[in-house]
Amino acid sequence: MDMTTKLTAAAERLFDRHGFMATGMDRLTEAAGMSSRTLYKNAGSKAALMARVLTQRDRRFMARLEVQTVDALFAALEDWVRVEGCRGCLFLRSRAETGGDTPEIAEAVAAHKEAFHRRVGEVVATDLGREDPVLAEQVLVLFEGATHAAVYRGAQTVSAAKAAAAILLERARS
Repeated sequence: MDMTTKLTAAAERLFDRHGFMATGMDRLTEAAGMSSRTLYKNAGSKAALMARVLTQRDRRFMARLEVQTVDALFAALEDWVRVEGCRGCLFLRSRAETGGDTPEIAEAVAAHKEAFHRRVGEVVATDLGREDPVLAEQVLVLFEGATHAAVYRGAQTVSAAKAAAAILLERARS
């Protein structure tokens, strides 16, 4: 594993667990097992490192959403929560922590959320057999809500959102 990959993996674990602001460069150097000079050489800045983490997370997350049905979309979220834990959306947490004022982070979040919105619309259209922007928005809100409610309610919130989405999908078919 090269230094950049090692650093990005260590940074993702720390940012996800402790947040952007609470994760200092000293904690990052320790977790990555490198000097601060090597860290800065490979990361540039803490904001650039966070943007890289978000970009890598986006790739992993969106790969899981290569599904054809709304049910499978929520199954992917159930799997994500099982593997990654119930800490909410790292994209929205990092944006909230920085107030949207850190360009590298704000851009990574905006790109992810736009791609996610588009993907949900595609899945809904494939499952329903036609585009339905209102239903896609409802499914997106259920998905995002389940992601965040899982923080304090547990992973079962995804099952509740999945059931609600099934009802909405069935109603749209009628």
